[in-house]
This record gives sequence, C-alpha cells and structure tokens, in this order.
Amino acid sequence: MNTKRLIISSLVLFAFEACQTKNQNSELLSMETFEVPKFRLIETDTFHFNNFVDCNMAEVWIGDTLRIFPGKYGEDPVWGFAEDLKFASGFNADEVFSSPASAYIAPKLPKNASLGQPGLHGAVWFETVYQDQRDTSGKTLYAIYHNENYPETLPFDPETGEGYIDKDWPLGLTERITPAAVCRIGVMKSTDGGWSWVNKGLFLEDKQPRMILKPHNISKTFAGGVGDPSAVAVGEYLYLFFGEYGYPGVYDAQNYDPLVEASGQCISIARISLDDLDDPQGKAKRWDGTGFNAAWDGIGKPVASLQIPVSEGGGPASSPGGGFHWGPSVSWNDYLECWVMLMGRVDGQSWVGDKLYISFNPNRDLGEGTKSQAWTKPQLLVEKPGHVLWYPSLQPLNTAGDIENKYTSLRLGKKARLFFKFSDLGKYMSLYEVEFEN
Repeated sequence: MNTKRLIISSLVLFAFEACQTKNQNSELLSMETFEVPKFRLIETDTFHFNNFVDCNMAEVWIGDTLRIFPGKYGEDPVWGFAEDLKFASGFNADEVFSSPASAYIAPKLPKNASLGQPGLHGAVWFETVYQDQRDTSGKTLYAIYHNENYPETLPFDPETGEGYIDKDWPLGLTERITPAAVCRIGVMKSTDGGWSWVNKGLFLEDKQPRMILKPHNISKTFAGGVGDPSAVAVGEYLYLFFGEYGYPGVYDAQNYDPLVEASGQCISIARISLDDLDDPQGKAKRWDGTGFNAAWDGIGKPVASLQIPVSEGGGPASSPGGGFHWGPSVSWNDYLECWVMLMGRVDGQSWVGDKLYISFNPNRDLGEGTKSQAWTKPQLLVEKPGHVLWYPSLQPLNTAGDIENKYTSLRLGKKARLFFKFSDLGKYMSLYEVEFEN
C-alpha cells in the first residue's frame, strides 16, 4: 500500500471509530436513565425442533391457533429447488414447536418467474409475519422474506439496473466451486391465514455496483446485499432490522478499502408505511444517519452501537476473518418495557461464529428522533466453542400467561425460551430459557 493509500485508510479508520464513538455517546446521553436489564440463562432439557429451519422463526396467532412458517422455497442452482417452506399449527408454543415433520403443510406459493420477466426469482425464507390489525379475523398476513439470487437466476438487466454480472464473482458457501448468493428482502401477502400467498414485491435491495467481487471477497458468504431480517410494527410503520453486506458506495477493485466496507456494514434499519405493504417496491426508506431518508435501494448507515470496532476484531463481511454482527431477531418485552434484540457474530469464513449476543433499546417509539438507533452495546448471551451458531430467537412458553397474551417471537414477557441453530450439526433447538430482571 502506498503512502497516499495508507493515509486515506488511516483517516477512514479514524472517522469510522470516531463516528461510532460520537453516535454511541449521543445514545448514552439519551439513555442516561435507562438501566440495562439483567438476564440469566436457565438450563432446560433439550427441546428438539423436528423440521428444517434456516432463518428467523416467522409466527402468528390466528384466533386461538399459533402458526409457524419455517423452511425454504424456490429456485436455487447451487442447492437445488426447495419446497421446504411449510407451516405447522397448535394451541400453544410447545405443541406447535414439537410438531413432527409429517404434520407440516405446504402452502400455495407463487411460482418463480422466467428469466427476464418480473416476479419472484430465486429462493425465499419467511423471517417475520406481520398481521394486519384492520382484519378482525386475523387472516390477513404479510410475510417479510429473505430472498437469494445468483447471476444465473437474476442476470443483469441494463434497463432496470436489477440483477448481477457474472464477472469476477466470488465463491459461495459450499466446498465446491459455486457462486456466492446475493440477498434481498421482499413481501408476500396472504388473506387466508397462510394457506396461500401472493408476491407483492421487494422491500429492499442492493444492486450490482455495490457487490464486492474478486479478488477482495473471500469470505464465502454473500457477494453483497441485504437480508436475514426481523420486522416489528410501531404506529403507522413496519420497522425492518436487517444485515447489510454490500459496499457503502460503488465497489472498485482498484480503490477498494476494507475499512470503508466495514463502516457501512452490520445491522441496519429501514421502515415502510403499513399502507404500502400491498405495493412495497420503492416505498421503503433506510436510516441515513439523521433519519429514514435513504432510498430503498440506496446507501444507509448501520446502527453504530451494534458495529464491532476494529480494535475489538471488527471487519468487513468480505474478509476471511469476519468481525460483524448479523441475523437480528427483535421483540418487544412487556415486562421490561423495552425492545430486545438477539444476534449472531461472524468470526470467519462461511459464517463461522460460536457466540450469540443480546442488546436492548428502551424507546417504544422507533420513529422519534434517533431512538431507533439507541441500542445498548451487545452483551454475550451464549457461547458454544467448536460450534457454529445461527438464528437466535426468543419464543413464548407453554404458560397460561403467554397463551392468554398470545405471545410470539415479536412480543414476550419476563421469561422466554431461547432457540438457535447449531449450523454445524444442522439442528435447531432450545437448551435454555431466558429470565429477565429490570
């Protein structure tokens, strides 16, 4: 690296960490009276989940029935076409989570569109289900989905700027020579309680100029994009928490800087009006540092307090060493009267990481000022050396109170069951309950 590049990199590092410090100090000033909640893990018998999970657990109460939507659906040239996105139902959390695989039902899902045609491309995972409160039957649902594509399933269209160019494309997750995916976030709608779904369009995406390519992207994760979301409704908006994996600008191999990349990555927030969920594309706004002002496919800023400083091992998503939080799962806690976020941490290639973290935000109104960004520094929740931990979430218990309150992973109380995936074992399970103290 020449002297000029060294000076620029040093300035970027200084600006990145100075920005983090400034933002964190501002949050601390607005949270002076907030005492960070205490929590403890209570070891339980292992609660095995009996079906495929590779995402946040999307769930909803429809009347007295709790319904969950794990799994994957759609075209995938690397892993093969998937038809695992199914639902199970029960009268309480324990019943539905212990459902045998044979009890799951495949809903009617939209077919993948042909190359070059508008519609659903690639594979999808339901990560959150928003229940339209205007429908008293509870059957009108909006699934917020994680969507993955490749240059093969979504080739570049110069007229729209959508899609990807198969040149210098990085390697993906498998040990074979296969391409990395790009993730996007979209919306589907059901009016019959989840038995059938219609694709409504994209919530967020990052386009080709922000993809991080060879020779720099050697993480075996994503080429870029936005994904692994969790969404909560507050007031007139649906707030989306998501992983940000692209370059915060135009990727240029000649002028690439890992510190610039890292400064624009981690967990970010966007929002969309609830009235726009039927036609979402182009309507969402990303947080840009001062407000929800950046375009749905533009460049926003991640939550500074959730980023891992370079001095503590933080780094870009394209690096072999990782160093970023991902996979948020957000819930409102009635007992604490604050938001709770669980997340993973990547510390190596192929999404390797053996730790899960927790963070809190005391501001119910995420739309006021900078309160959506006021998250406490993540604390270690679980560590399993030698394993790879993904998709942590808090889930309701089989108690009269949890059933009466119709708790889900989006709203919980003093105690909750902790689920996460041992990715190295291919198993989704619960070993603990979490009890909070305020």
